[in-house]
Amino acid sequence: MIYTTFAQLYDQLMEPSFYTQWLAYARKRLLPQAPTLDLACGSGRLSVALAQAGYPVTGLDQAEDMLTLAAGHAATAGVKVDLIQGDMADLAGLSPVENVVCAADSLCYLPDHATLEQTMRAVYQVLKPGGVFLFDVLTPYQVDHVFPGYMYNYEDDDRAFMWTSYAGEEPHTVEHDLRFFVWDDALQGYRRYSELHHERTESFAAYQRLLQATGFTAITVTDVAGSPAGLRAERWYFACRKPETVGEA
Repeated sequence: MIYTTFAQLYDQLMEPSFYTQWLAYARKRLLPQAPTLDLACGSGRLSVALAQAGYPVTGLDQAEDMLTLAAGHAATAGVKVDLIQGDMADLAGLSPVENVVCAADSLCYLPDHATLEQTMRAVYQVLKPGGVFLFDVLTPYQVDHVFPGYMYNYEDDDRAFMWTSYAGEEPHTVEHDLRFFVWDDALQGYRRYSELHHERTESFAAYQRLLQATGFTAITVTDVAGSPAGLRAERWYFACRKPETVGEA
């Protein structure tokens, strides 16, 4: 998914408490102060928070606009975050790390199961033995029953933003229709932009089978606070690890 105009608005409108909660969740599970790869790091809010907590962080994202924002946030916070433009389904060439995180349902933006499977294998390969992988995904309940018909509108003196979600054509998919009206001094009027974002998710059993087939062990699923996550949760937070040795259960 490539963000354009959405990059800055996304960064400003995303609830800050989401990253605070994610950091607290991660710090209880990641290997302490170990090199950490933040997949689909976006504007770098979580990457910066992890760096402030003492983790050497590399943030990876496809969108140049997002990486520019991430670099700015890291500079403002006075922390070092290495930033790489790349595809999380292809991590070949990256240095092995002890921790990998993927937040904000970023895996749900992958186009199909085959790409999700490829991404899981890429994460497994980049992790050192004993390494930890944390991610969250939307639940089918959220995608099938909560998002369809969802609307969010925002406006200030310089811009307006309209977000409408529709059920997708395939099972457990949703489309987010994003429309922006941004004031342009040269035009003395509003310039209109639009983007269509697609998300998909899978059943709990499908995620668990995929993780197990990839080789991950010690798989747990909770909400962000660490309580067991039910089928009607908004998101599932998965934690798993790469075995220390081949064949370790």
